[in-house]
Amino acid sequence: MQIEVFAEQHRQALIALWTECGLVVPQNDPNKDIDRKLQVGADLFLLGVLDGEVVASVMGGYEGHRGWINYLAVKPSHQRKGYGQAMMAAVETRLREKGCPKINLQVRSTNTAVIAFYDALGYGNDNVVGLGKRLESDR
Repeated sequence: MQIEVFAEQHRQALIALWTECGLVVPQNDPNKDIDRKLQVGADLFLLGVLDGEVVASVMGGYEGHRGWINYLAVKPSHQRKGYGQAMMAAVETRLREKGCPKINLQVRSTNTAVIAFYDALGYGNDNVVGLGKRLESDR
């Protein structure tokens, strides 16, 4: 698998990957999420490509204080091959190069398999409550 920065030619395949992985939800328009990311820190928007097929993604962010991980996805037929770990290592390296001291991410408390994945990568429960407020409706 090659890890590369998002390219427009992969947009529809990426949205299909996110859909297959259950990451597309009614309150988030994936096209708008892609467009927004391309405006800020596009170099942290990575794809895993295998034989021309998008099989993985991660959207990293950094605003100068904390790094964030969004849209980590690995095509179900390609899971448990180390691709998720490779995507995380790539985005962590880029964040570290920017001077990022800590990465945050959010996982639903019921998603125990994903929590175990991140735990194996050294991520721990910070015992905080995630709060959010929509400033713009996607739908």
